[in-house]
Amino acid sequence: MAYYLGIDTSNYTTSAALYSDSGEMLQKKKLLPVRSGECGLRQSDAVFHHVQQLPQIIGELMENFDGKIAAVGVSAKPRDVEGSYMPCFTVGYGTASALADVLQVPLYSFSHQCGHIAAAIFSSGNISLLKQRFLAFHVSGGTTEALLVEPDNNDIFTVTRAAGTLDLNAGQLIDRVGVMLGLDFPCGRALEALAAKCTDKIRVKPTLKGFDCCLSGIENKCAKAYSDGLSKEAVATMCLRYVEATISEMCRRLLRQYGDIPVLFAGGVMSDKLIQDALGVQFDASFAQPAFSADNAAGTAYLTYLRHTIHRGMIE
Repeated sequence: MAYYLGIDTSNYTTSAALYSDSGEMLQKKKLLPVRSGECGLRQSDAVFHHVQQLPQIIGELMENFDGKIAAVGVSAKPRDVEGSYMPCFTVGYGTASALADVLQVPLYSFSHQCGHIAAAIFSSGNISLLKQRFLAFHVSGGTTEALLVEPDNNDIFTVTRAAGTLDLNAGQLIDRVGVMLGLDFPCGRALEALAAKCTDKIRVKPTLKGFDCCLSGIENKCAKAYSDGLSKEAVATMCLRYVEATISEMCRRLLRQYGDIPVLFAGGVMSDKLIQDALGVQFDASFAQPAFSADNAAGTAYLTYLRHTIHRGMIE
């Protein structure tokens, strides 16, 4: 049985994964350390921590492994656009390149964003998306974009930006509001837990310019509400409701533009249950499973399998 190794060194997670011909996925990942009260890391610090963590992660993944690695894949850049670059991805690329040379197997590189889309396709079980046009939302701390995804015989699929944020990313908003409420970074899970305790009715109205969204004003509204005495639970709900309402309105406008096509939601923010439940009843939607929503190398491993087998004519 052949296995396909994927590596991803994003801004906040070191990860590696193995995907097999039989459809088995194994992955190991570890968050980069962020000091309490802070909302992120400098790239130089992220690079340092990846250098420290990646050997450990790969070692844990390969423990007791006795199969054959047919190809190595890596997230080499944030997005599939000209000039897309982030230093932290060089750690993963350098390691993947060395491993491919030692193992004498092909090396395939992808964008981190395409890895998210692939992880969502794989974990949702909706593999048919690979054969059709669909709308994908990648919503995380580093990205808030809607993408038109179309099948491509050579590159599996191509992505074209359809809309995005004009200021803050949704994950940044969630983390900033969470840190304001005294939560540790990353704040998504803890903010979701706070919101689950809220019994107040929270009304929100998203701000869009065409298909694009504006999120920075929401941070200010949450800060003002909190300073005016609104409970932590209600502020958490306000923040998440704004994100959900914003994504919902973006999706509605884009579907009017592109027609009734499937929608895929990927990225760490989209694992939030409040957001998922609201979007799931409105759209023909697929979601990444929670373990494959946040940054991970599983999507890269799956893309490596697809690219390798396509190049060898093993699948249509």
